[in-house]
Amino acid sequence: MPILKIEIGQNNYILREKSQTIEKIDENILNLAKDMVETMIEKDGVGLAAPQIGKNIRLFVVHPTLSKKTVFINPEISKISKKTDVAEEGCLSLPGVFTKKERAKSLKIKAIDENGKEFKLKTKNLLARVIQHEVDHLNGILIIDHE
Repeated sequence: MPILKIEIGQNNYILREKSQTIEKIDENILNLAKDMVETMIEKDGVGLAAPQIGKNIRLFVVHPTLSKKTVFINPEISKISKKTDVAEEGCLSLPGVFTKKERAKSLKIKAIDENGKEFKLKTKNLLARVIQHEVDHLNGILIIDHE
């Protein structure tokens, strides 16, 4: 599987657009998701959103050590906790940039997996933070926008 090119820079238009809903999960989407997981691992990331590799679609992946569910298609956060925490975040699209971010400590999300099945997940701590970061990407928001 090829390692995908990561889109770089705060002024990169693809990183600033709201991503489009995926209407059909086909072989192209499945192959893209697999390539995204491999790229994320190769680049030492914990999450990767489709806009980061130049695709304006609502898809992100998370590192398999964080969750049994690694592929999130058309994700929707349904609930976030009032409790928050602050931690440092980086981004593969902004190399060398690290900033402290306040995020909800836990959340509930629903999405579609690589098998086309809808799932719901309740999570907290690091996985909740990664999911919020990746959903931000799908909405054209970068970590530097929260400052």
